[in-house]
Amino acid sequence: MHIHILGICGTFMGSLAVLARELGHTVTGSDQGVYPPMSTQLEAQGIQLMEGYRAEHLEPKPDLVLIGNAMSRGNAEVEAVLNRKIDYMSGPEWLSREVLRHRWVLAVAGTHGKTTTTSMLLWILDQAGFDPGYLVGGVPKDFPVSARLGTSDFFVIEADEYDSAFFDKRSKFVHYRPNTLILNNLEFDHADIFDNVEAIERQFHHLVRTVPSQGLIIRPALDGHLDKALELGCWSPVQDTAVGSEIPRTADWRAELLAEDGSRFMVIHHEQPVATLTWAQTGLHNVRNALAAIAAARHVGVTPDHAVAALCRFSGVKRRMELLADIGGVRVYDDFAHHPTAIATTLEGLRAQVGDEPILALIEPRSNTMKQGVHQQTLLPSAAAADRVLWANLNGMDWLPELVAGWQATNGTAGQHRVEASVEALIGQALDELPSPCHIVIMSNGGFGGIHGKLVAELERIQP
Repeated sequence: MHIHILGICGTFMGSLAVLARELGHTVTGSDQGVYPPMSTQLEAQGIQLMEGYRAEHLEPKPDLVLIGNAMSRGNAEVEAVLNRKIDYMSGPEWLSREVLRHRWVLAVAGTHGKTTTTSMLLWILDQAGFDPGYLVGGVPKDFPVSARLGTSDFFVIEADEYDSAFFDKRSKFVHYRPNTLILNNLEFDHADIFDNVEAIERQFHHLVRTVPSQGLIIRPALDGHLDKALELGCWSPVQDTAVGSEIPRTADWRAELLAEDGSRFMVIHHEQPVATLTWAQTGLHNVRNALAAIAAARHVGVTPDHAVAALCRFSGVKRRMELLADIGGVRVYDDFAHHPTAIATTLEGLRAQVGDEPILALIEPRSNTMKQGVHQQTLLPSAAAADRVLWANLNGMDWLPELVAGWQATNGTAGQHRVEASVEALIGQALDELPSPCHIVIMSNGGFGGIHGKLVAELERIQP
């Protein structure tokens, strides 16, 4: 079968392309503004990429078109699919029908940490010899591709709450029907499709409705929005996680920090210490991610000590505090954070690791929610752990310069925050009086105008 994918370089649709190719289908796809790592992964798989959206991309006529949720009416290829009566469906529906049916699905949902937690759980099961199938919304460093079928009954999937397609406004994750479900957290995001956080709580409740009574839900003990989603109805056992003594009662799973930056901690199950995890990851968010992954792995038979041993060797995920370069004491990282909570936890984790060494954050508010200015009240405070912050206003958002100017006038932090409208200006400001050692964190959920390679190249050029 010839399957053509619209929006193929998105992390989800690109992963579907890999699975479809593994199933033996001929796979092609269209996208625009493509960028690594997904574009390079697809090219390595021998999948033909077509730049832009044009009706002629559907010649010869494919047997099926999978339409990504970024596509809308008026798109040239979408209109051609409808006018020519070409068979089409959403990516999540195809995945459910062709891959997930009859498998034990372990799903990871939440506003933050889905990709990392999914990769941790996948690594644990892989190291336990399960050979699970998987789909990750990124590229795990420990695996050559972002998706594979696997040979076992188990399938690990990143479960996104974003809508499925322009013709199916349900969240993607309601198609997956997990036996084991991790709910990492719940905050307001995706303002382009959700009116408020209550609407997201309702979608998470719809996901909870699909978990069998013999399944398992794993969640952090402290999350009021998850409380509300579960209070709408829950028919499955629930286990909770916590760090330290942050709750007045006993959590099913708890981490006792042995290093402030989260690089070493004791895993405690039902108040019994089971293993000490020492690894290369940092930040309390990753400690929480690890606890959830360990709990989910135990549900399918992997003991906590084996899970911890696997995580000690966990390499992480591309674009999650990925070290790109270390040039003359200047370390450059790439991170996917694009929500104030994710920005804060990532920078706080780095601060705990590097102490007083200077941190420079280059942040692109790129998501639809960010562009609408929904998080204005929490955006600048989220970068408090950085010494300097350069905000990229590449989309000409009027509210961003006003926000920074008002913040600096009120807080007396002239120079800590600065807004620039081009990649070149950002690089110029980043390199102006750059100390060494120093840590530069580039934060965006997109290509950021190729700033990663340009900044590293300029650092290499000026390095004596």
